Amino acid sequence: MKCPKCTAGMETISFQGIEVERCIACHGLWFDMLEHEDLKALAGSEVIDDGLPEVGRAFDTEGTLRCPSCAGPLVRMVDVQQPHLWFESCASCFGVFFDAGEFRDFKEVGLVDRVRDLMRRARS
Repeated sequence: MKCPKCTAGMETISFQGIEVERCIACHGLWFDMLEHEDLKALAGSEVIDDGLPEVGRAFDTEGTLRCPSCAGPLVRMVDVQQPHLWFESCASCFGVFFDAGEFRDFKEVGLVDRVRDLMRRARS
């Protein structure tokens, strides 16, 4: 499997029996369908995201990216609870790619994010 961002190889890593792929160069993470949600719920799982956010941002460029699993197009997504967080998702196999540092951010919904969510719900 090749990284959709930097095209380096990816290695399989495991946390409490859940296997994901991590790029050996940029340290981006590939999650098969819903693995990111499963890992978000597990205490300590942020250790799999050992890359530097600055490196992740360096590879966060515009352009067409292909799914490393099925070669379908990746679509840029925004986390509704944390609108500053952008990641890529495959519309075919539903896998998700987080740049280095983004999974740690995904796990940490902060106070500002919660207040924004409450305000958005109050307006609905």
